[in-house]
Amino acid sequence: MSGLLLNNGGRSAHRLLLHHLRAPPSSDLSKPSMSHARAYVRSHLLSSKPRKSSSRLSPTASFHLSHPSASTVAAASSASASSFLRNGFVIWYLGMIEARPLLTKSLTAAAIFAAADISSQISTLTSPDNLDLVRTLRMAGYGMIILGPSLHFWFNFVARILPKQDMITTLKKMFLGQTTYGPLMTAAFFSVNAVLQGETRGEIIARLKRDMIPTVKRGFMYWPVCDFITFKFIPVLLQPLVCNSFSFLWTIYLTYMASLQKLHRLITVYRGLIRLLCSSKEVRPSVFR
Repeated sequence: MSGLLLNNGGRSAHRLLLHHLRAPPSSDLSKPSMSHARAYVRSHLLSSKPRKSSSRLSPTASFHLSHPSASTVAAASSASASSFLRNGFVIWYLGMIEARPLLTKSLTAAAIFAAADISSQISTLTSPDNLDLVRTLRMAGYGMIILGPSLHFWFNFVARILPKQDMITTLKKMFLGQTTYGPLMTAAFFSVNAVLQGETRGEIIARLKRDMIPTVKRGFMYWPVCDFITFKFIPVLLQPLVCNSFSFLWTIYLTYMASLQKLHRLITVYRGLIRLLCSSKEVRPSVFR
């Protein structure tokens, strides 16, 4: 009896639905919406039939799907935790840049310069126990007090006088950076490090004459590309961070080249001493010819 009622009710509902589909649209509905509704009813209600799956999983596969292994669960949870921490740190850092931009950029420059100095020392030293932590503190102080604030004000100044990011404006920004900010910061870097090492005024001037121009020339092969990427694609708020990242590689390169030059000078001095000793003993130093 109940089955008969359900069957009759289903037929009545089906006829009622077809009657509404064939009826003319009411005045408050537009034709496109009604046609979409008809298409949806025909495709999802009237024409939908249950389909049997052609592929069946084996009992072993279904067991593995319903009961994942402990290693799979641990790997998934570890990836989720690391992704959460990474995204959380990025959100926190962006919030700090917006809340306290000058302090955040200065601390970022200090951390990056300290990491760059430690990396450069490790690449040139034979033992990690010989790390010069005082030198690392000097580099961190330079990033904190000088480079970080200067990058903050410099990029804000450039964005204010040249607000666009088209190709011509980007080239203008690059020209300003290579002719004004870059040489000034190179001179400040050498001068501050010399003062912190206790050098006199004459020694500082001699250092600038010796190292300033070669460093600027080498920078012309590296920094224009960095400036183009920074000014063209990076928002002003994150430009100091990107510039500090480029400075990380640049500092390692300069330290490596300085170590090679120092090694070359030591070898030259050593050869001179050997020649002097051999000439005093009247022995011809054929090895060093």
